[in-house]
Amino acid sequence: MRECGILLPVASLPSRYGIGTFSREACDFIDSLKEAGQNYWQILPLGPTGYGDSPYQSFSAFAGNPYYIDLEQLIEEGLLTRAECDAADFGQNECYVNYEAIYRQRFPILKKAYERWKRQTEEKGGDIDGVLEAGLYDETREYCFYAALKKSFGERSWSEWDEDIKLRRPEAVERYRRELKEEIRFYEFQQMMFVRQWKALKAYAHKQGIRIIGDIPIYVAFDSADSWCHPELFQFDAECRPQSVAGVPPDAFSATGQLWGNPLYRWEYHRETDYAWWMRRMRYCFELYDMVRVDHFRGFEKYYAVPASADTAMYGQWEPGPGISIFRKMKEVFGDVDIIAEDLGFLTPDVLKLLEDSGFPGMKVLQFAFDSREPSSYLPCFYHDNCVVYTGTHDNDTVKGWYNAMKPETRAYAHEYMGGRPESEEEISWSFIRLALSSVARLAVIPLQDYLGLGSEARINTPSTLGGNWEWRMKKGAFTPELAAKCRRMCRLYGRGR
Repeated sequence: MRECGILLPVASLPSRYGIGTFSREACDFIDSLKEAGQNYWQILPLGPTGYGDSPYQSFSAFAGNPYYIDLEQLIEEGLLTRAECDAADFGQNECYVNYEAIYRQRFPILKKAYERWKRQTEEKGGDIDGVLEAGLYDETREYCFYAALKKSFGERSWSEWDEDIKLRRPEAVERYRRELKEEIRFYEFQQMMFVRQWKALKAYAHKQGIRIIGDIPIYVAFDSADSWCHPELFQFDAECRPQSVAGVPPDAFSATGQLWGNPLYRWEYHRETDYAWWMRRMRYCFELYDMVRVDHFRGFEKYYAVPASADTAMYGQWEPGPGISIFRKMKEVFGDVDIIAEDLGFLTPDVLKLLEDSGFPGMKVLQFAFDSREPSSYLPCFYHDNCVVYTGTHDNDTVKGWYNAMKPETRAYAHEYMGGRPESEEEISWSFIRLALSSVARLAVIPLQDYLGLGSEARINTPSTLGGNWEWRMKKGAFTPELAAKCRRMCRLYGRGR
C-alpha cells in the first residue's frame, strides 16, 4: 500500500496562547489531513524541553511537554478562566514561538489550574495521590520528583545538586520527597493532563483515519531524570560523571565534528538486563504513537564516543553498539512493529546490513540527492519500496529556501533530472513534492512548509546552532480547503493516500 503524510511539529500549530497545543486547532489540522487524502501526521518528540528548546534534549524520555496542554480545555473544565489566560503574555508573534514568554507564563497558569483541580477533587472525596498516579509510568513519576528537585535547586542540572541527593542516597531521597510533596504533585498533575489530552487527540486522529508518526531520540539528555535516576545505564564513573559522551566525527560540514554531549549507554549492562529499560521506553513510545522514527539508527551498530573532557569531537573513536540483538528483543516483546530507521549520513556496510536484518524502512531525503559530481543513493531512481521519502526533514531548510541557495551546477543537475526548470516560484516546491510522491517509496512524508511554498523563514531547525530554532508556526487558516484539495489530487495521481 502506497501512503503519504505531512510533517508538522505540534509546537508549530496555530493556537490562541503562543504555541501549538492539543487544541481545537490540532483537530482542525487533522481534519485538513483527512481532506488532503493523507494517512499520517508526523510530529517531533513530545518530551519536556529545557535550554535551547530542542525536543531532542528532553528532561525525560517518559514525560510529556506541559507546553502542549491546551488551556482552552482547562477553561472548559472550570480550572482556569478566560480572563486569566488572556492576561498572560505568551508572545505576540503568531508566526513564531516566544519560548521565554511561554516558560515564564505557562507554569503559573498551570499552577492555578492545579490548585482548583485539587480543591474540586478533595470536595468530591477523591484521593489526590491515587488519581495523580493512576496511568503514569514509574519513570514519569521519577521525572516529576526530578523536576521538583530541579526547581528547588534553582533549575541547575542534577550534577550541581548537593552530593547526598545528587548520588540518590536513600535518606536524602526520602527527605526531599516529603519536603517537595506538593511540588511533585503539581508536576504529576501536568503529566496527567498531558496524557489525557494527548490520548483524546490521538483517538480523534484515528477516528479521522490518521495515524501518528512519532520520534524517539537514540540518546537522552545528561540533564534529565533518566540519567539521574538510572546512572547504571550510562558510562558514568563512581561519582556519576560521564566518562565519554556522544557526537559525530569531523566531516565536510564540520571541521571539528559535532559534540552533542549526551551520555553514552553502557550497552553491556543493557544486554545483561535483556534491554529492560529500552523495552519500557519503546512501550511508552508505542502508547504515544502509531509508528516510531528511531533517530540516529547507525548508533545501534557503532557509536562515536568522545572523551568527556574534550572541547570538540575531533578525537573520539567508534565503539560497537548492541546491533541486531536489541531489535530482535523488540520483536519478541512487541511483535511486528512500525518503525522508521533514520539512517541518514555516511553508512558503512555494517550499518546497511543492520538495516537489512531489521527489515525497517530507511529514509530518503531529496535535498541530499542532487550532487553534480556523482550519482547519489538519495535519487529516486535508486529507491526500493521499503523506504520513506521526504523532501526534507526538520533539520533541513524548506525546499524553496534550499533551492534558492543551490549552487548553479547543482540546480542545473536537478533541472535535468526532473526534466526541466520549475515554471514559477510557486512551482519550485511542487516539483520536488511530485518527485517524492511519484517515487516507489512505500511512504512519502512532506513537511507542511513545502506544501505551503514557504522559504527559509519557515525552517524548523539548523543543526549545530543555538537560538532561532524550533520556533516557526503555521498561520491560522494557512492550510486552506483549496490547498487540501490540491494535495489530495496529487496523492491520488501517484497512487497514494485515500
